Amino acid sequence: MSESGTEHYVYVLECADGSLYTGYTTDVDRRVAEHDAGEGAKYTRGRTPVELVHVESFGSQSAAMSREHEIKQFSRGEKVRLVDLD
Repeated sequence: MSESGTEHYVYVLECADGSLYTGYTTDVDRRVAEHDAGEGAKYTRGRTPVELVHVESFGSQSAAMSREHEIKQFSRGEKVRLVDLD
């Protein structure tokens, strides 16, 4: 756990249409529930239900957001391989 006591997470969701969405949060369960309720990112609205398929934990927001950016640059094939490693 980080010095501030807050964990930071990068997560990947599989949407109902089969697409993959990558995001950042400090509370994975809450964030997935928001996405499922249509209150998450604009991208996931209308693509519900979503399924959590990958999570990575970090001790700092900057590290998590750097990883989120990195994953968002992945091709679909690279993302599929990432979530299959779970």
